[in-house]
Amino acid sequence: MSRVSQAQARENRERVVAAASRIFREQGVHTSIADLMESVGLTRGGFPKQFGSKDALVAEATEKGFSGMSQLLDSFDDTHGDRTAARQALVDFYLSAEHRDEPGTGCPTAGFAGDMARRPTPDEPRAAYSEGARHFADWLSNGDDRDGLADMCTLVGAILLARATAGTELSEEILDAAHRAQTPPVK
Repeated sequence: MSRVSQAQARENRERVVAAASRIFREQGVHTSIADLMESVGLTRGGFPKQFGSKDALVAEATEKGFSGMSQLLDSFDDTHGDRTAARQALVDFYLSAEHRDEPGTGCPTAGFAGDMARRPTPDEPRAAYSEGARHFADWLSNGDDRDGLADMCTLVGAILLARATAGTELSEEILDAAHRAQTPPVK
């Protein structure tokens, strides 16, 4: 049996974390380590040395998801120039069928919510989740009088309900209703 170089071990770890972030948002953190490792072409044997525990991987996968979310928010800021326009573009994307139908690459606030609600308190994954959710709410506040927490609750609740009712008319109605609630009236 040949040993893996340190560079290869780092690359493998990054692949596992990226896959875990996606798969946990799609299927939940109950996904087995064996299935997760198999999804990236590795065996379960190297897992304990790389991560120590599944909770450590869940925390790292959560952080990875929120890092991607932060990059997405930055891209909306860069593309739209001002936060009001960036925020509306994010709302348009967030409450879309595309986002509803792709939970693995979607918002980690919604993707990890159910699993985090069932975790013991306090723990490392919940702390990572809370930090990421706070950043999202702060971004949504737009630096003005908006209530970013309330807006985050509307967006996340809507996407969770739309996913739970996907394939029905109600799913589209939920997305539309939340979009109207998050879109300022034209003056």
